[in-house]
Amino acid sequence: MKMKGKLAIFLVFALAFGFAFYGGDGVQAAEYNIRAGIGFDDQSASYAGLQKFKDMVEDKSEGRIEVEIHPGAALGDDIEMMENLQRGVQEVTVPSTAPITGFVEDFAIFDLPFLIPNYETADYILDGVIGQELLEQLEDVGIIGVTYWENGFRQLTNNERPVESVEDMEGLSIRTMENEIHLDAFEEMGASPSPMAFGELFSALEAGVVDGQENAFATINFQHFYEVQQYVTDTGHIYNPLVFMISEEFYNELPSDLQDVVIKSAEEAGIYQRELKRNMHEAAKEDLQDRDDTEVTVLTEEAREGFREAVEPVYENYEEQIGEEFIERVQNRIEEWQDIQDI
Repeated sequence: MKMKGKLAIFLVFALAFGFAFYGGDGVQAAEYNIRAGIGFDDQSASYAGLQKFKDMVEDKSEGRIEVEIHPGAALGDDIEMMENLQRGVQEVTVPSTAPITGFVEDFAIFDLPFLIPNYETADYILDGVIGQELLEQLEDVGIIGVTYWENGFRQLTNNERPVESVEDMEGLSIRTMENEIHLDAFEEMGASPSPMAFGELFSALEAGVVDGQENAFATINFQHFYEVQQYVTDTGHIYNPLVFMISEEFYNELPSDLQDVVIKSAEEAGIYQRELKRNMHEAAKEDLQDRDDTEVTVLTEEAREGFREAVEPVYENYEEQIGEEFIERVQNRIEEWQDIQDI
């Protein structure tokens, strides 16, 4: 065989092998693929956190793992994506704790109003014994709970009057999530809760179908609720953690070195996401305070205590569902942290 013919055959085999090993763009083909889906859009802190996760995983795995990010509920709502993880047809999602209660009921602890008073307490609970115990319970439903990300504190807005005390809540119709604990909490505050789809909320506020709503500062600002809501109150009545979770089926397929890469990347990205989310909330709060057409009320400690007293029956109503002993454990840990802070 002539030399040119041999070279041609060699090049054919070399190119074929190269494309099989690296893919068409000269990059080594990934051995594993992670489809990471979230309900939040691509402007959210959660999306930015997943981008950080993607960069770290692909770098630390040296291309052996590829991460695809699917925002805006493209793979389903939070419950559907958790079910995808159970079936092994999706690898990662980062839902709020509210839908997780359908899989692990103890996560309902975070729906109790005025439980978590500030970020420092949230970190102490989530990153401590209580938070880890909750994550471990997810293994019973075929999911690996890795770490906590954040959606943050929910705040109140309305278009009727400033809310400076729980008495000012009387008679206000407030859009809430479709969540029994949240509904009960607002009823105990004297309001009339009205659950509805988030996509219908702005038009409902504009038309006066409801007087107000409750969401995080960043959401209030980003969704332009200030255009139809004059009064904002820094209630912080609910703290919403997010949980970074992985399909147990997928996780078990990974070699131990790549398991370590995924876990550490999720934890590092979580630190970044939580800090980013908090900065976004503070910036949004400042923007609202600077607006001439918006009045922001920060509750006094006395007023906040009035809200806490008003919702005490909610804790009693859900002792059986969540567990009286578990609620007391969490409350004791919170008091323990506050005592540490007072030293």
